[in-house]
Amino acid sequence: MTDTTGFEYVRSVDFAALEELPSDKRFSQVLLDRASGAEHCTAAYIRTPAGGGSPEGMHVHDFEQVFYVLDGTMTVQIGDDRQEVSSGSLIVFPAGQPHRNWNATDTPTIHLAFAAPAPKVGDKGTYPA
Repeated sequence: MTDTTGFEYVRSVDFAALEELPSDKRFSQVLLDRASGAEHCTAAYIRTPAGGGSPEGMHVHDFEQVFYVLDGTMTVQIGDDRQEVSSGSLIVFPAGQPHRNWNATDTPTIHLAFAAPAPKVGDKGTYPA
């Protein structure tokens, strides 16, 4: 693996921290946000354990949110519509649309989560539905 330490344009997942965390715990690492130099979007790496899901339950955002599923199968609900999605799927959660996601399987799911426009520093932009 190439060492990108100090190269501000590359963000890496902290796999050591991920490995230290029990597999039944959710892992979320912000890779990019306004606090780290982004002006227009955020990016996070998330592992959702079996039985886990959106910590907020059904919720809405001020921004558009996009998930790309890297591994596993997740169930998403947008409004009244539900769908199981697997690795290689891109999910778009429109701004202001109530939604949630969860893992109904017995293995973890891993996805990238993007938000645009990026919320202001200190503002999650997430509200109960």
